[in-house]
Amino acid sequence: MSTKHGHRSRAGDGPAGWDPLPRTAAAARPAGPVHGLRGRLGRGRRPLERDLGAAEQAAGGFLTALGLRIEGEATADTPRRIARAYAELLSPHEFDLTTFANDEAYDRLVVLQAVPFASICEHHPLPFVGTADVGYLPAGRIIGLSKLARVVELFAHRPQVQERMTKQVADWLAALVRIKWVGVVVRVAHLCMRSVGRRWPGPAPSPARCTDCC
Repeated sequence: MSTKHGHRSRAGDGPAGWDPLPRTAAAARPAGPVHGLRGRLGRGRRPLERDLGAAEQAAGGFLTALGLRIEGEATADTPRRIARAYAELLSPHEFDLTTFANDEAYDRLVVLQAVPFASICEHHPLPFVGTADVGYLPAGRIIGLSKLARVVELFAHRPQVQERMTKQVADWLAALVRIKWVGVVVRVAHLCMRSVGRRWPGPAPSPARCTDCC
């Protein structure tokens, strides 16, 4: 099953607290080079300050409350590992969005397929892993291919649902780069679907986002 959206993206479109876009898309789509533009969260509410020590203590208390012993040689450092693992998974990485002038007037679809990523389901929270296909039609600028993967990574490293992540990647590119069209398809395997509750061994739905940027 898949879902498809073809309406025009809007600046600020998305859930409160994780808004990746500036409030005005026009201001975020410069006509010239954007080599110094940083991939970032934007003007939404920022995550609270992190305290790894408190997270480690909470992880130890959580495991103990579930009846698990963490005093053994193999498990004594488990709370610290849990805290650091989740801190890494929940830390978006900024980057420079490199684009180049489309001097050859290239007008065919550019697609980067099967970009691997790992994220955290915001409901449980357990990891989900998958791949993303990102494609666009160039206009005045072409995007460095590695940066398409970095955009996927930017939105994966936070509490997520795959439908929102699909939309965020497409809308972010539509708002920040002069392109004619962008499409994103995300395919994932949810640990929460496969390991708890009514287990579903099959694939999850693959949300799609198609946006006309002209």
